[in-house]
Amino acid sequence: MNENIEKEPEREPAHYLLIDFEATCANDGSVPRQQMEIIEIGAVMVETATLRVVDEFQSFVRPVRHPRLSDFCTQLTTITQAQVDAAPGFADVAAALKAWRGAYPDLIWGSWGDYDRNQLQQDCGFHRVADPVGAPHRNIKRLFAQREGSGRKFGLGGGVRRARLEFAGTHHRGIDDARNIARLLPYALGRAELPREAR
Repeated sequence: MNENIEKEPEREPAHYLLIDFEATCANDGSVPRQQMEIIEIGAVMVETATLRVVDEFQSFVRPVRHPRLSDFCTQLTTITQAQVDAAPGFADVAAALKAWRGAYPDLIWGSWGDYDRNQLQQDCGFHRVADPVGAPHRNIKRLFAQREGSGRKFGLGGGVRRARLEFAGTHHRGIDDARNIARLLPYALGRAELPREAR
């Protein structure tokens, strides 16, 4: 069986929780992949029946392994050193996310690709914190590509352009990326038809 085919859930949940993480990073090798840490959690709660956004959660997170953001990271995300210095630590933000998510017991969470799922596991392991989401994960990027049908893998910006939408907000900001994933969810779930591409 092809592991790259995203399986349909046995039944649709009441909500889809769409999450995007921004993390410490560098383009000079100074922040190895296994030492990247979440510095922003952006989360959007979507009601499955209507695909309407019903709630949002956003928080910056103070990193501890590489507490000084690289210039590359700041330029990529627009997240400032002052914002992460003033932010709570991962354990506190995870607890706040868990409490917020608790109001929506029946959900699946999704992200644009598997990076966010893996990053959450990495941070939870490092900080010895239980997974604050505690729900099955769906790769919305893969679902979108399957529905689109061309075999291309779209970055989030490319997916937005493929749907002939304008990117809303700032790319590589967690909350804005999560909002844009929510805008692509109808296409990923087959509830909306993607526009035909010009020949």
